[in-house]
Amino acid sequence: MNPGDRVRVDREGATYEGVLLPSTSPAHLVVKLAGGYNVGVDRDDADVTVLESDAYAIEPGDAGAEAGEGATTVEFDEDLPTVSLISTGGTIASTVDYRTGAVTAQFDAEDVLRAVPDLAGRANYRGRVVANILSENMTPPVWQELARAIYEEVEAGADGVVVMHGTDTMQFTASAMAFVLDLPVPVVFTGSQRSADRPSSDNVMNAVCSVEAATADCAEVLVCMHESENDDRCALHRATRVRKNHTSRRSAFETVGNEPLGWVEYGTDGECEVGFRRAYQERGAVDLGIAPDLDTDVELVKFTPGFGADALSAYLDVTDPSGVVVEGTGLGHVHTDWIPVLADLVESGAPVVMTSQCLEGRVCDRVYDTGRDLLDAGVVEAEDTLPGTAKVKLMWALANASDVEATMRTSLAGELTASSRPWA
Repeated sequence: MNPGDRVRVDREGATYEGVLLPSTSPAHLVVKLAGGYNVGVDRDDADVTVLESDAYAIEPGDAGAEAGEGATTVEFDEDLPTVSLISTGGTIASTVDYRTGAVTAQFDAEDVLRAVPDLAGRANYRGRVVANILSENMTPPVWQELARAIYEEVEAGADGVVVMHGTDTMQFTASAMAFVLDLPVPVVFTGSQRSADRPSSDNVMNAVCSVEAATADCAEVLVCMHESENDDRCALHRATRVRKNHTSRRSAFETVGNEPLGWVEYGTDGECEVGFRRAYQERGAVDLGIAPDLDTDVELVKFTPGFGADALSAYLDVTDPSGVVVEGTGLGHVHTDWIPVLADLVESGAPVVMTSQCLEGRVCDRVYDTGRDLLDAGVVEAEDTLPGTAKVKLMWALANASDVEATMRTSLAGELTASSRPWA
């Protein structure tokens, strides 16, 4: 009896059936039930039957030369698509450090496959570790390393890629991949709000739904997470239109300005169905490409009452940015004292891009005098681009675009919509 085996546990008149997980104590068994919850049982009082041995343990393969250093593979089934699992760390690849009680990122991609036997039979897998960090430690250089890893995996024949990432900064990394890469196959980001050690962990369902999305037709960068608090459906969010809107609930991610692009139904029998609500880039529509250069000297500044022009000037003197994204109020406004400071920045050659703090709607600086003054100062309207996405896009545009202002006004990866209106 080993972790990964499907078992039935009978104890004191109760029966539990599921997947045996690693345990921190030899005196206890931990079983992941079909509904996603874990149960702990004393070994001495339990009658355990192994229903299915773990036939899916990963062995080192010879895929390293093709799919990148450190890659692993499982036995190949020519009737199944190939999905590359890339780990960057985060809660989906984490466990509890019982010395401190903290969640630490210490699993690699191989451990994820062992911990989620439900992935077996859905695809052939290649595992690859790019980083092993919590997402608050994510940096643009790691984005670039990840982009190259995705590129290499697709070039080596992967039919789709699943990136395991911490949820707190997932939207930034996913946006970066949408700008840096031209993709003929899906790249799906996923994570979990609750680690595998917790009874309500969402790691299994999110991982399974992400693999299903990675074999679908939509060749975009997507974020796949729980759509509700139930274990029935994951939402597929376009990477450039999503943000994390809740600190802890499993359905923390939302598409801003619309419903999610698609969904994955998660059946109790393990069967999944993928669907989409709107047009998307189809598989194979573009050739694989990469433009990984980024100008990392871009600042995102949020205007708030009391944030004076002198403080803004002092901040800009210290940071000396190549460009600035401003989170303005309402339609894209700041205190009038900020305008000369921003005008001087534009005059120096650093683009200033205006976004809104509002979660819905778009910037329009032609309604009020402050807005017109901002336009006269050379500030670029980012329409309804999300502030975080705008920062990532400006980093990419400064390093790759000949006309940065026009690029920021053009939708490259669905980050800017044609119009904003209420939806039902």
